[in-house]
Amino acid sequence: MAYRWETPASVWLEDDRTGQFDLAASEGLGQVGWSAGAQAGGRVAARVPDIARLLGASLPTACEHAPIYPEGFAYCPECGRPLERFAGRQQRLPEWWGPYADALLPRHVPHGLPVTALALGDSLEERPAAPVVGRFEAEIPPPPNAHCVFAAAGYGFPEQRLLALAPARGVLQYWDPLAAVWHVMLPEEGAADLSFTASDYGWLPLPHLGDPPRRGEVALVPTAQGLRRLWINPVNETYRTETLLAAPLVAAPGTMRRHIACLARNPAGGVSLYALDADLAPAPSQDCGALPLTGWSRPIGYDGRLLWLHPAGQLAWRPGEAARFLPWPDTWLPSLDLGGPTLSRDGRMWLIGHDGQSYGFLELGTESPQRERIDGARLGFANLLFRRGHPVLDEPWSGEHVEDQAEDDSLVLPLLRSFNNNRSQPSGLVLRFHKYTGRAEDALASRVIPRTTVEWIGRRNVILDEVARLSRPLECVPFVYANRLWLHHPDWNRIRGWNLEALS
Repeated sequence: MAYRWETPASVWLEDDRTGQFDLAASEGLGQVGWSAGAQAGGRVAARVPDIARLLGASLPTACEHAPIYPEGFAYCPECGRPLERFAGRQQRLPEWWGPYADALLPRHVPHGLPVTALALGDSLEERPAAPVVGRFEAEIPPPPNAHCVFAAAGYGFPEQRLLALAPARGVLQYWDPLAAVWHVMLPEEGAADLSFTASDYGWLPLPHLGDPPRRGEVALVPTAQGLRRLWINPVNETYRTETLLAAPLVAAPGTMRRHIACLARNPAGGVSLYALDADLAPAPSQDCGALPLTGWSRPIGYDGRLLWLHPAGQLAWRPGEAARFLPWPDTWLPSLDLGGPTLSRDGRMWLIGHDGQSYGFLELGTESPQRERIDGARLGFANLLFRRGHPVLDEPWSGEHVEDQAEDDSLVLPLLRSFNNNRSQPSGLVLRFHKYTGRAEDALASRVIPRTTVEWIGRRNVILDEVARLSRPLECVPFVYANRLWLHHPDWNRIRGWNLEALS
């Protein structure tokens, strides 16, 4: 016989023989049927500390009558000894959905680029300045499927947790910080395949749409067959999905003025733009014609419109207007691997490319774009630009600012910009390839770079770490989780982390 305990969010069953509690159901998770004592000392037992914190349950401190107790229990019913209560505790940490999805950026900063509003420099710049070479201060193992994107949020639970989604394989992975192990989450019956390989990946966090997430609610995610709402059940280590748009997506979705826009293949084989309003109700689709079905960038939001970039052209859309595809002019082709769009001093957005003879910047979003020729490649985005080892501080096509001639033999690749209104010059996380005099495109491909340093460029330049024999640097993924800045590369056997002051 089992006694039934009902708390505001869960239903527990107490075994009248053993006195142990099984979780039968919980808000947002549905029917669970989880037993902490089913495999005592095994894998399930190792999950108990994490699950107790997520549910707000209680844990024993001085007895072993049960491994876990329902929410609100302050004392063990068998012996009366006090329990550690997690009910009512609320962890407040900034969420991370990738720098491409930072809703806290001001409107005059392009959204969709590797730019974050978190004040990372205030903490990182307290370390010894260059030329002192630092080392990483924390580490976690990489997820089993290492080619992934990361999200750190509460998902409606009281504590932040880290997810890693591998879009190529459709695998969702959950980091248990108490057991220090990754768990691969399995799909529940009827859940959609999470794979998406047509274009650059990007998910839409629900808080960006103005609504707080419900328990277990993660984000809106693109899949090969449509736009889905993703839910997780950390107790059962499963996920489920809800379909919002059943159409084969060809690019990551974007948001503009509480509208969601998706590019999808239509029945005729072309591309249509599907828009959803703030209530996620779809509007009539717009036929965009015979556009490419793969190879699109994540959408960039700026000046009230979204831009999807492609080697063949750009697609621009403003809510309430028809989408327009603008092919690149003449022989000019974009160099998308060198970075992303950047702004001129008058607020126009530009993209670097090559016309067969020289590099140049092209104005975006207009049918008659202006061009500015430059004498060499610039790497970066959102005004965090470098020519070789030197920053470009004025217009994107201006000459580099040389402080140290020795950096002529290095090449700097920006990874993440930290936007801060009280700084006159951009600051951010970069990789510096030392003693490299070859083409930028070769360094970004599979060429092995003998020595690379991970650096923070800001009011003080700080060398955070050193990497030997790095290749494919564009696969480096920075993210923020648990008040640390992390850097991941699929080839590394650990994710490197640096402590930050408490972020808000």
